[in-house]
Amino acid sequence: MRIFDPHIHMTSRTTDDYEAMHAAGVRALVEPAFWLGQPRTSVESFVDYFDGLVGWERFRASQFGIAHHATIALNPKEANDPRCRGILDLLPRYLAKDGVVAVGEVGFDSMTQAEEEVFVRQLELAGEHGLPAMVHTPHRDKAVGTQRTLDLVAQVGIAPGMIVVDHLNETTVEIVDDAGAWMGFSVYPDTKMDEHRMVAILQERGLERVLVNSAADWGRSDPLKTYKTGQAMLAAGFTEDDVDRVLWRNPVEFFGQSGRLMLGYDTSDTTAATFEGNSILRGERKTPEA
Repeated sequence: MRIFDPHIHMTSRTTDDYEAMHAAGVRALVEPAFWLGQPRTSVESFVDYFDGLVGWERFRASQFGIAHHATIALNPKEANDPRCRGILDLLPRYLAKDGVVAVGEVGFDSMTQAEEEVFVRQLELAGEHGLPAMVHTPHRDKAVGTQRTLDLVAQVGIAPGMIVVDHLNETTVEIVDDAGAWMGFSVYPDTKMDEHRMVAILQERGLERVLVNSAADWGRSDPLKTYKTGQAMLAAGFTEDDVDRVLWRNPVEFFGQSGRLMLGYDTSDTTAATFEGNSILRGERKTPEA
C-alpha cells in the first residue's frame, strides 16, 4: 500500500511518527499552514513558520523517505486578528516556492466578516498563481459554512476542480459533490470522520474527487488513519487498486495541478546530511527503503 496523506501537520509530530508512517506505506504528504495553538503576535512569526514548512520540515521528512509538500495561507482563525493581516502582502513570496502545492488552509472558522474578506483575497491569490486551494470548513454551522464557501468560490471564478473542501461529513458531502469540487475527509480517533464511516461514503458515492487525510496535529489525532482507512476499505471488499486510487492517485491528481509535486525528490542518501548545520540523527540509522 502506498499512501499520500494530503493533509497532516507534521510540525506538531515527532520523528517516531515519521518512522511509523513510512513503515505503513506513507511516501508523500502535504502540510497545510495552520494555527499553532496560541495566537501569533506579529507577521514576522508567520515568516519564520513558513520558512520552516518549506525548509526544515521538508528536510526532516526526507530523512524518513517521505516527500514533503506544503500549502501556505493565513488560516481562518487568525484572519480575525488584525496583527496577522499583514501576512497577506507577503504570501506571494511563498506561493512561488518549489514544493508549495496549494493555497491553504483558507476558509471559515467562525464565519466572521473578516474571515470572508481574507478568504476571498486568498482565493484570488490562488487564481493569480495557478494553484489549487485547500478550504477549511467551520466547526459550527458546517452546512451553512460549506454552502457559503461554494458561493464564494463561484463568485471569485475559480474552477471547482481546483478546490478541495475539507473536513466534510455525511451532511456536507452532497453539496460539494454537486458543485464539482474535490471532497476532503479528515479521519480522527473521536471526532470528524472515522474509517468505517469513510468506507460507507465511498461505497455510496464512489472514489472520484475524494481525498482522505489524517489531519494529525497537536491534538488527539492519529497519523496512521490513512493506512487504517485503506485497511478498512480492503476489509469491506474494495480492491487494492481502489485503495491506491483513493490514497495515492487522487492526491497526486489534485495537487499535481500545481505543477510542483516533488515525488521524485531523492531521499536515498540523506542520513549524513544536515540542515543549517543541524541533523535529526541521534546515533546510526539505516536509510529508509523506498
